[in-house]
Amino acid sequence: MTSAAAGDRVVIQAGYEHRGATLTMGVDYDGGWADYVVVPAGVLVPLGDDIPFDQASIIPDAVSTPWAAISSTAGVRAGEAVGVWGIGGLGAHGVQLLRLVGAAPIIAVDPLPEARQRALDYGADYALDPLAEDFSGAVKAATDGRGLDAALDFAGVDAVRAQAVKSLGRHGRLVLVGLSGTPITISDSTGFSYARKQILGHYGSEAQHVPELVKLARLGRLDFAKSVSARIPLRDAAQAVKQLDAKEGNPIRLVLIP
Repeated sequence: MTSAAAGDRVVIQAGYEHRGATLTMGVDYDGGWADYVVVPAGVLVPLGDDIPFDQASIIPDAVSTPWAAISSTAGVRAGEAVGVWGIGGLGAHGVQLLRLVGAAPIIAVDPLPEARQRALDYGADYALDPLAEDFSGAVKAATDGRGLDAALDFAGVDAVRAQAVKSLGRHGRLVLVGLSGTPITISDSTGFSYARKQILGHYGSEAQHVPELVKLARLGRLDFAKSVSARIPLRDAAQAVKQLDAKEGNPIRLVLIP
């Protein structure tokens, strides 16, 4: 259990394990859109004095989810070719974290030009439009014909998953981070099996991931300053949601300030 005293700077995990089940803040119990929040002491992660609260607030979920997908579920290794579908708040950090672990090349995929530029700004080697006629050829060219070692679906869209599976090389794995709730169909199941491809489910992060990210940030390996697109008063939360939904100003993360 984490030892914390009044006045300590901490960040809160986005969820915790309870009787074998994963409980998520804001889904299974009250979330953090309030002046105060009550949580079990075990979900507190010491923050230290180096990381501003607004940047720390996005580590649970916005950064820890892609970090867990990359480091644990996908097990990405240095030099592996990785595709990232959906360069929003999760995907942008996915690109940043892939750069950290040495994935190469990193191929970002998004239909929006501003999202593709964001991917390049965060360290992607290529930024491709999934609707382009030469998309498959561009992936093959970027990977020297091998295809992707791993693909990360941050969009949760059926068309994305179909395209990502086709982009995988031998022993490639697709990690489903975005949630769609719809069935998954493999159009060429024989080819899928022959190439030893895999589809892996993913949800959130585990207890060790937020402390890992805090350590990386404190040691200067990660910087989340440009991820905070705006700081908005808590009373304007409804407007912030509309702004995010409409992608007004091309935001990555909007932070609510109590």
